[in-house]
Amino acid sequence: MRGGKPRIAGTRITVADVVIMHRRMGQSLEEIAAKYNLSLAALYAAMAYYYDNQAEIDQSIQEDEAFVDAFMRKNPSRLQEKLKALKGE
Repeated sequence: MRGGKPRIAGTRITVADVVIMHRRMGQSLEEIAAKYNLSLAALYAAMAYYYDNQAEIDQSIQEDEAFVDAFMRKNPSRLQEKLKALKGE
């Protein structure tokens, strides 16, 4: 577990991280394995865990995204504000 979330043993990569990279970003499990030096077996196990607990993990992902959206609205990027000012927006 990492922060109360299931993860790949011996790593900080959560099942939700794998799901996002694979299902939302379109990366193959082979690409993820190569990029993070993981075994395909670990990634298939993570996806199996996801499918067994899909509703719970999807809910967790949605809650994390809502938190990030709220944080970004309350704390706008100073750099983005400066870039908009330079562009005259």
